[in-house]
Amino acid sequence: MLRFFFALAIVVSALIVFVSSHEESGEWSCDSNSETPIQADYKPGIVTLDGHADDWKDVDGFEFSLLPALDPDEENEYKGGKMTVKALHDGKDIFFMLQVDGEYAYSKGNNKKCPSVSLMFQVGENASYHRMGGCDQSTDTCTNRTCRGHEVDIMHFSIGNAIPGRLYGGNPIDNRDGNGGDRFGHLVDLYAWNPHCRYLDGLSPSGNDSSAQNNWQGAWWHDSFGVHSGFVEEDGPYASAGQKGKYYFEFSRPLRTMDHLQQDVQFTIGQTSKLAVAFWYPVDGNPWHGSAHYSINCDWVPLDISVGSSVLNKVASTSGSSWDAASAFALLLSVVSLCLSIFIGYRVSKTKSIIPFTPMDHL
Repeated sequence: MLRFFFALAIVVSALIVFVSSHEESGEWSCDSNSETPIQADYKPGIVTLDGHADDWKDVDGFEFSLLPALDPDEENEYKGGKMTVKALHDGKDIFFMLQVDGEYAYSKGNNKKCPSVSLMFQVGENASYHRMGGCDQSTDTCTNRTCRGHEVDIMHFSIGNAIPGRLYGGNPIDNRDGNGGDRFGHLVDLYAWNPHCRYLDGLSPSGNDSSAQNNWQGAWWHDSFGVHSGFVEEDGPYASAGQKGKYYFEFSRPLRTMDHLQQDVQFTIGQTSKLAVAFWYPVDGNPWHGSAHYSINCDWVPLDISVGSSVLNKVASTSGSSWDAASAFALLLSVVSLCLSIFIGYRVSKTKSIIPFTPMDHL
């Protein structure tokens, strides 16, 4: 029990840091560039959730500049490089790969001196990207009633205690407690109505619900690692600081979850969801905070859950096969009918020719 409360305290402290990174100064302005959607194509059986990008090589990526979330000015762009976002689904789960340019930085046990990423999705119809849902209530008054329609779903991964290539997120121990926590690697499942009203799934100011779960799983990696067979905790910090390369953050979650609290986004094949991606980095070795929170856009980015060409081709092929079979059967039936008609006509004509003619006057 003490271990649970200790883990919960760590999560709460992380939430406080996250909230402080959304405190704004000055008037908000946004020149959104979100016309092009991120495409999640149907590609079953090609991805292993291990943080490696090799199995994503044939998946199209969408490249974004990373601008400060609270002041999206190009002058303050993340200097390390770009972020590439890739997505796909297999009809059951949806997968994401985030590739970020960045020199290797890792400080065991200190999340704020390690890179961190987050995915945010619109759940409520009135939920805005700006102010994380946009509910105008305070921490004392925000509830599932006063902020109804402003829900956003958030996955947040801080890697300070996460071993590269190992899986984190939903696990039997935390899910047994009925919340979206992850005491092992801090890949947590949350929801929010605004930056001040943000909670682990299953927790709320009006009472907790033990039916919630952490539905996310994920792993991370960096180009500088020379080992591919797997790390253990004693191998940390896993590589020398400052090496150039890319970070890879790979995640998956079921398209649909068993959430009945309006805390999880529900993905539907053939429809569009709204996505935001955030990135933290310890610039110059300094712990990230405030303006170190970068984003791929200053508004929602469309996420298309594609039916996929392979499915369409299969449907077309099935329809074509059904049509061909029906046509062949109809043709066969026509030929049989024609042959039967000819045979009957022949038999009738032959029978008439052998019947003797009897004149009426002989009767």
